[in-house]
Amino acid sequence: MKKKILSLLLVVCLGLSLVGCGGNDAGSTQSDDNSSSSSSNNEEGGSTSSGGDLIKVGIINNDSNESGYRTANNKDLKAKFTKENGYDASFFYSNKNDEQIAAAQKFIQDGVNYILLSAANKAGWDSVLQDAKTEGVQVILFDRTIDAKEDLYVASIVSDMEKEGETAVNWLRDQKLKEYNIIHLQGEMGTAAQVGRSGALDKAVETDKWNLVTQQTADWNAEKAQQIVQSVIDSGKKFNVIYAENDDMAKGAVAALDKANISHGVGEDVVIMGFDCNKWALKELKAKNWNYDGQCNPFQANYIDDVIKKLEAGETLTEKTIILDEKGFDANEITDEDIKQYGIGG
Repeated sequence: MKKKILSLLLVVCLGLSLVGCGGNDAGSTQSDDNSSSSSSNNEEGGSTSSGGDLIKVGIINNDSNESGYRTANNKDLKAKFTKENGYDASFFYSNKNDEQIAAAQKFIQDGVNYILLSAANKAGWDSVLQDAKTEGVQVILFDRTIDAKEDLYVASIVSDMEKEGETAVNWLRDQKLKEYNIIHLQGEMGTAAQVGRSGALDKAVETDKWNLVTQQTADWNAEKAQQIVQSVIDSGKKFNVIYAENDDMAKGAVAALDKANISHGVGEDVVIMGFDCNKWALKELKAKNWNYDGQCNPFQANYIDDVIKKLEAGETLTEKTIILDEKGFDANEITDEDIKQYGIGG
């Protein structure tokens, strides 16, 4: 009888032991440090920390191949938000606002600690950011501003796109051309960069009575810009300034001019203006093939990292909006040192 009772007790203890191990396994999550996942929407997920020590961030950005600026911006973020630096980061890329908003909603459901957002469009963010706030997810804007209540995000690390436009337009005004006949190549409509850079030129056209030969969006794309400029050339309309809202569109415009044997740059027939300060563009500037290039600083990861560290330490941010320091470059003044220091990309 005693042997039967002893055997029964051993079975019960063994069973309880197995139940305990199973519960521990079910309650923990582990994954390979090198693992990643992707979806049709270009989302890349880092692995989840088994110890829960990593700060979980969802990074929503525009297409990394959109421009040299965006490539540099994405590279900067990926270098900073790594496991080695204490982050579990997932990336999502799209130039469509609705897709970005859907990605933000998914990041909220996934329980990220922070959403880092470079919005494709300024409008439409209030609802999803309110959801983030309700769920305790803190939102940090980078690169671009949005039209949303300030209490829906904790910090904004951005370029002053309006100032970029104003700096460029003031430079153009200072050239004191005999006449201003301008081809205006706009970026993707509704983006902060497009709104700021277009707004400054629109004001100058009105106040200074400049002639706007055409104003069309080329969506940051060189080929579309080339087609627009080619159509103006074919129309026979007179122009002497090309104001392109990024370097790639300026490159496309120049390709159309070269094809038509129209001179451009310092002392030539057409003034060429771009933005972003890609290294190759600044070299064109120094060679005097272009006239002006406006800086747009893509290196924002260190600023964001600093904000997150302060928030994690319970500190109060002294500045909600951090404006990146930027300048414009003139072909007659740019140096090799400027190209080395401010040029982005190869």
